[in-house]
Amino acid sequence: MSDSKRHIRDEVAEIPPYNSGLTLNEVRERYRPAVIAKLASNENPLGASPNALLFQQDLQDLLRLYPDPKGRALCEALSERFGIDASRIILGNGSEDLIAVICKAVVRPNDIVTTLYPSFPLHEDYTAVMGGKVERIEILPDLSIDIAGLIAAAHRKPRMMLFANPMNPVGSWLGQDDFKRFLDAIDDDTLLVIDEAYAEYASGDDYPATMDILKSSNKSWVILRTFSKAYGLAGLRIGFGVTSNAGFCDFLNRVRTPFNTNSIAQAAAIAALGDEDHLARTVALAISERARLSSALMKRGLKVAPSKGNFVFFDCETDASIFAEQLLAAGVIVKPWKQTGYTTFIRVSVGSVAENDQFLNALDIVIKD
Repeated sequence: MSDSKRHIRDEVAEIPPYNSGLTLNEVRERYRPAVIAKLASNENPLGASPNALLFQQDLQDLLRLYPDPKGRALCEALSERFGIDASRIILGNGSEDLIAVICKAVVRPNDIVTTLYPSFPLHEDYTAVMGGKVERIEILPDLSIDIAGLIAAAHRKPRMMLFANPMNPVGSWLGQDDFKRFLDAIDDDTLLVIDEAYAEYASGDDYPATMDILKSSNKSWVILRTFSKAYGLAGLRIGFGVTSNAGFCDFLNRVRTPFNTNSIAQAAAIAALGDEDHLARTVALAISERARLSSALMKRGLKVAPSKGNFVFFDCETDASIFAEQLLAAGVIVKPWKQTGYTTFIRVSVGSVAENDQFLNALDIVIKD
């Protein structure tokens, strides 16, 4: 058999496969559990807004015709929601698509891209594919963000600073005062990319109104958002970015594929965006159950990170992959973390009350064994 690796760039060959988690069918085939709690991918237990199904009468044309390549209707709806010109909004096949677009447009060989660690792996992977060098700012022993380390990195003037706030997988976040201090430290030649996939869940005065702060900034920036989490449209793959100016957005649009978001996703996103009551119910459930899960885990003597996402990151104090496999036997899917230094940690999504109860019951069985 021929060596296919010889055709592949070294940067690509060195990237580990993405840990996308198990599907329901995979778990059914492996363990045949009566009920499955899928708590690995931070999906919305309430699902999408019922309004997202109302476009079905137009389905034939949505399937038959190419989508609007600029997603004008959705961009206008987002413009109205966030008070920012539609010419500064770019759509993506999920926000992860836009991470790739930004890296293709910005990162050159040997450029430094700074991120928080542990990280959403694609922040690092897309940087590496372009030949960039990743600089990690690791969380502190209490699992909070190292703001001093982040500011020191900003002073080194990297090509780009790319990280999630709240962090994925940890859930920790930069508060408003720390974010402003950090922003003051960023050089004008550094592009700031904030991945806010979980911003809807980050309630409280201590979470920064990032878009409002950056609107009055002279820095170059992109804020990434998604409809996959709080809006419950993960299967349709639709996300968006808000950029510091229309000119920069135009350059990013030259890099993405022309039809990177499909017509059904665009229509569903507009409908979901308009259902504020469903979003409020989703967020309220996540915040309530997040607190309950965190408290339950701490009562069991486990180290738990503070979280403003729809997930909780905790140390199971053993090999997380083995621990997660034991939970699978009870029909509970979680995500064992595999980045160096955090292989005893698990990220569990906040599900419904019943799903979270199933997780806690399974956890007790695994801990006793």
